[in-house]
Amino acid sequence: MSKRKKPKYNIGDTVVITMYGTVGKVTDVKWLDGMYVYEVNKSEGLYMESSLQMLSEYEGTILEKEQIDIEYKFFFGDLVQVKDYGTDLFKVVGFRTEIWRYKKDAWEEVIYELSRISDGEWLEASEEELTLLADAETADAFIQKLGLLYQVNQNLQPPAVQLNEPNQVFRQAERELIDKQKKKQVVIDGLLDMYNDYQRLFQAFGDQEYQQITRIILHKLKQIIEEKPRS
Repeated sequence: MSKRKKPKYNIGDTVVITMYGTVGKVTDVKWLDGMYVYEVNKSEGLYMESSLQMLSEYEGTILEKEQIDIEYKFFFGDLVQVKDYGTDLFKVVGFRTEIWRYKKDAWEEVIYELSRISDGEWLEASEEELTLLADAETADAFIQKLGLLYQVNQNLQPPAVQLNEPNQVFRQAERELIDKQKKKQVVIDGLLDMYNDYQRLFQAFGDQEYQQITRIILHKLKQIIEEKPRS
């Protein structure tokens, strides 16, 4: 039995895949059907000796591989607001990078996939459209702090009433109006207290999260105060 010849390339050798002009390192050597085949850069494909050449011996054109470094501003679970969606809160549930290459232009765009906190509605938005409210670790605590804001509209709705006597209807409507006004004032007072607390925190620590909360509270106060009574 003839002695098996030694492989031309060894693990760790820097070679050129001549059909592509790309450079890589030999990561495995296998003996198949009486010949050596080579794994390059741990890829699934195997290359014969004739398709490889040592980088030091290669005289063709080397095609450089593009390395793209993407810096993500938001991550899974981050709590954000979206441009043109008011005070609605969204969580980041996914993101992807779209890479565009043309002859005279090139750019990358990060698209974030979001889920609205209030109803789970799915939305896509670009990085420029998002404002961070809280990172994933503090998102749930942030939402709890703002829980009052999500109950405001529900608390201000009067219960449905079915009465037949005109006087009863009038008295019931009057009581409901008074109750609603009291409830509305309680909500306003609560929001004002929250605003003052977070304003003091922002002034003391300069944390932008506190300032963002004060903006949300002011927006909700404006909605409540400007709300027209239902006829």
